[in-house]
Amino acid sequence: MKKRQVGNLLALAVLSYLSRAAMHPYELSKTLRNHGDARSIKFNHGSLYMVVQQLAKAGFVAEQEVNRDGARPERTVYQITDAGREELRDWLRELVGEPQHEYPAFVSALSMIAALTPNEVIPLLRNRLKGLADLRAEAEESIEKSEAEGVPALFLIEEQYRVSLLDAEITFVQNLFAHVNEWGPMWAAAHGEEYRPE
Repeated sequence: MKKRQVGNLLALAVLSYLSRAAMHPYELSKTLRNHGDARSIKFNHGSLYMVVQQLAKAGFVAEQEVNRDGARPERTVYQITDAGREELRDWLRELVGEPQHEYPAFVSALSMIAALTPNEVIPLLRNRLKGLADLRAEAEESIEKSEAEGVPALFLIEEQYRVSLLDAEITFVQNLFAHVNEWGPMWAAAHGEEYRPE
């Protein structure tokens, strides 16, 4: 993987939106929220301003104009540069074409799950399954609503991907119940307690 001058995925989203139109950071923030990007990219107002400044320092975006609307503070409108367009395309090619090792929090928790007792784990997994089902329903609802509004499927692929990942995790957690039951007595004994399958 190539080391990028600005490697935060929020920067990728900023470059993508600025490739469509020049905007000031507040407008970028609104656009990111309106397009549901907060579901894929963590950001807040402060982090967005910081990323825009980093992109400007790297030469990927540049000030287009500074304007003032009435008594509001001045707003700097940014546009993408040619170098920014090339960075956007190069970065996307890399992310689409090359798998990366990611660090999901659930995988970290699974690697240390034996620190809990199996009697604790079973209700936690049930709770997780409910949460996953809720997230899946939310994603499906978002897809259906967008399709009803005429949004082309090309612009819904991240939601389709999210549904596929949720399906895989739901299956994994369901299968994990059987393993917890299998390991339960030995696992509980290691914690000095008796396994109480529900």
